[in-house]
Amino acid sequence: MRGHDSSVFSISVHASGKYAITTSSDTAQLWDLDTFQRKRKLNIRQSVGIQKVFFLPLSNTIISCFKDNSIFAWECDTLFCKYQLPAPPESSSISYKVFAVTRDGRILAAGGKSNHLHLWCLEATQLFRIIQMPTKVRAIRHLEFLPDSFDAGSNQVLGVLSQDGIMRFVNIQTCKLLFEIGSLDEGISSSVISPHGRYIASIMENGSLNIYSVQALTQEINKPPPPLMKVIENFPKNKQSSVGLKMKVTSGRVQQPAKSRESKIQTRLLKQDPTGYFESKENELSDGLNKKRLQILLKGYGEYPTKYRMFIWRSLLQLPENHTAFSSLIDKGTHLAFLNLQKKYPIKSRKLLRVLQRTLSALAHWSAIFSDTPYLPLLAFPFVKLFQNNQLICFEVIATLIINWCQHWFEYFPNPPINILSMIENVLAFHDKELLQHFVNHDITSQLYAWPLLETLFSEVLTREEWLKLFDNVFSNHPSFLLMTVVAYNICSRAPLLNCKLKDDFEYFFHHRNNLDISVVIREVYRLMETTPTDIHPNSMLDAFVALTKGQYPVFNQYPKFIVDYQTQERERIRNDELDYLRERQTVEGMQAEVDQQRAEDESWYQKQELLCKAEETRRAMLLQEEEKMIQQRQRLAAVKRELKMKEIHLQDAARRRFLKLQQDQQEMELRRLDDEIGRKVHMRDQEIATTAKDLEMKQLELELQKRLYEKNLTRNQEVVAKEMQKDADAYRRKVDLEENMFHKLIETDQTQIQQTQKVIKENIAKAEQACLNNDWKIQTLHKQQCDDLQRNKCYQEVAKLLQENRRKETEVLNAMLEEEAKKWKEAEEKEFYLRSEKKAAARSDASRKWFLNQEIGAAVEHAKNPYNKEAPKFPNEEVASGCLLRTSQLDDISEMDPSAHISLNRRTTDWDTTGQDLIKKVRNLRQRLTAQARHRCQTPGLLAT
Repeated sequence: MRGHDSSVFSISVHASGKYAITTSSDTAQLWDLDTFQRKRKLNIRQSVGIQKVFFLPLSNTIISCFKDNSIFAWECDTLFCKYQLPAPPESSSISYKVFAVTRDGRILAAGGKSNHLHLWCLEATQLFRIIQMPTKVRAIRHLEFLPDSFDAGSNQVLGVLSQDGIMRFVNIQTCKLLFEIGSLDEGISSSVISPHGRYIASIMENGSLNIYSVQALTQEINKPPPPLMKVIENFPKNKQSSVGLKMKVTSGRVQQPAKSRESKIQTRLLKQDPTGYFESKENELSDGLNKKRLQILLKGYGEYPTKYRMFIWRSLLQLPENHTAFSSLIDKGTHLAFLNLQKKYPIKSRKLLRVLQRTLSALAHWSAIFSDTPYLPLLAFPFVKLFQNNQLICFEVIATLIINWCQHWFEYFPNPPINILSMIENVLAFHDKELLQHFVNHDITSQLYAWPLLETLFSEVLTREEWLKLFDNVFSNHPSFLLMTVVAYNICSRAPLLNCKLKDDFEYFFHHRNNLDISVVIREVYRLMETTPTDIHPNSMLDAFVALTKGQYPVFNQYPKFIVDYQTQERERIRNDELDYLRERQTVEGMQAEVDQQRAEDESWYQKQELLCKAEETRRAMLLQEEEKMIQQRQRLAAVKRELKMKEIHLQDAARRRFLKLQQDQQEMELRRLDDEIGRKVHMRDQEIATTAKDLEMKQLELELQKRLYEKNLTRNQEVVAKEMQKDADAYRRKVDLEENMFHKLIETDQTQIQQTQKVIKENIAKAEQACLNNDWKIQTLHKQQCDDLQRNKCYQEVAKLLQENRRKETEVLNAMLEEEAKKWKEAEEKEFYLRSEKKAAARSDASRKWFLNQEIGAAVEHAKNPYNKEAPKFPNEEVASGCLLRTSQLDDISEMDPSAHISLNRRTTDWDTTGQDLIKKVRNLRQRLTAQARHRCQTPGLLAT
């Protein structure tokens, strides 16, 4: 579909979808979408450009507008010009750029580089209304009517997108501004309305796409009038009398009694609750809300209604709305710590950046520590984005959050709150020791798995809706709820956390969104709040909720003041040093600028001198060139003189030849005159001869006429004879034709019969061939199936062989296992027998040792009674052999019982050492032989059985 020399900026499709018009700056073309062929082309002069060409809705009319504001209507089928709109008045003439037509095609709206709108009635072909937009509008970029299902196509609301990025919707009949979308900070680039008029899609200048609900935008316009009667129930009789509740109702509006400062009457239907007035005051909130009832509602639905969330938050936090105090903080201007906030936190929306900068500056002016808190922008940004249209509420929400939910955060400033993180770690250790041990094994501290969630208030890991749902619960509970939320988030994410091994993976997990249901986390928080022991519960370590004071904000000094003062002094010193450096640098730069200026002046003087020398040389060269040119011109003048002399000679010669030619021409003219006279006489003679010849021709014609009359009579007689002969010939020809027709019919009948017979034979042959092909195909299929069956049989046989081989091997393995099992049982029995024999030998050794000790103790006692008896006892061989097993520790025990026995025992032991060395060797050899025999018996099953 090529055909445009310049870019196409408009495409309009007919309602039937059959035709389309493409428009460029120099031409418009009508296309047939069924064949994709060009039907017609609109050509114009180059001086008049095309603005737009489009179809009217639900009609065959084409509207074309040119850059000179001329508008024509054409018939789609014939391309006949139906009408032309008259020129608009000069007082409100605008350069048309954008157009819009109602659904019924009766009204055309046009706008351009002006704040005026022209409304044309296409049926009457005249301008019936000029609408002047507000003074802020300087140019109109887009027009579109807002469809309505109940106006039969005569749309009454026109959307006007102006150069400031705001789209205003105006009623073209009443000329009232109904509503507008977009703002100066978030301007609209382009916009389109859905066919049913329910939604408006707008592409913003920052690249985002906004979808607006027309029903929500027009809710204030279309809302029904307030009811004429409202029911007000009384407070308890001791608090409010019934006289003050009387209301005078008139038609049109509701009149209410004057409200006293002591009590506010709620103009809504309330159920009487005699016990509700005596509830705890800490559960009673401003605006008539009850905290316990809100908590019950929150546990039932999981979140507060979106429509009333901000109202409930303000009531829960009990915001004082100190306008004067907040204004004094704002009037102090932007704090020095946040002058270059956009460099560290680049935000696309200038309005949002400005609100964030003002809020952080107000917090820094309120308390000095906030100017040095690095995570304050991360903590405040979600609330700034949520309350960007009400900076007072935003500031007070953040201040209330810091005072209550950020308790003890600044005690270890500038380090993270170790005390708060310790509380979280204690709770996590109680509820999930495995996860905490996993953190410890990989050197992950609470500054990595808890502090990123706290300093950003979960804004990095949750979506907007999840974050709002979470803080519905945070603001409705004790300040310890936020710390429990950190523990619950880790516990609910234990599966992916246990799979993390690297520190970078943990950092990524706690700084990005994860696939986690916030409702599960909130339920886990409530479970932790109920099941955590009191000694480690943060509830016992954090104070209860305290609202901001009215009038003036409370002093916030819960931080190490000397650190902040030291940092402030250091920052001031650095700033002063920087100012001194800048002043010195400015002085040096000034001196450098003067030196550079002097150098530049010197260079310019030298350049001028060089230019003067070059100019002098150039002029000398020019003088030499001029002298050479003068010499050349003199040479050319001499040559011209010679040429002129030669021309003069040639002219004289030409004049002479011209005179001779003139004489010759005169003589030739005289000869031509004589020739003409002779010719005239000859011509007269020829005319006389021609006249005589014509008379002879007339006589000859008369003779020819008489001859034709005779021939005509003869011809008539011949025609009669010829007609009779023609009749006979026609009759003969008809007879011959009849016979030939009969003969041809006979031939055709035979040929038809032959063709039918051939057709039947061909059909039978084709059927036979098809049957042959089918049978061949079936035979081939049967062969293939047989081949497949043979292959399957081979496979089955191979599998059967493999199974048999596997069974054989399994049988061998089982037999080997049974044999091994029998061997193991035999070995176990042998080892058990050997164990019993060893136990018996150990028992005998213990008995002999005990007997030896008893004998030694008795000898020692006897020796103590009779120390002068020098006769040595006589030990049997077994006693001597057992005595060698006595250890030093046993001797010590005996000496402790009786010191005198120690001396005697030492003496006896010495005597035994000198006389029993051979016996010791014999005992050792005997033991070795017994051990070898026992091993041999364990290794020989036959001996063991014997």
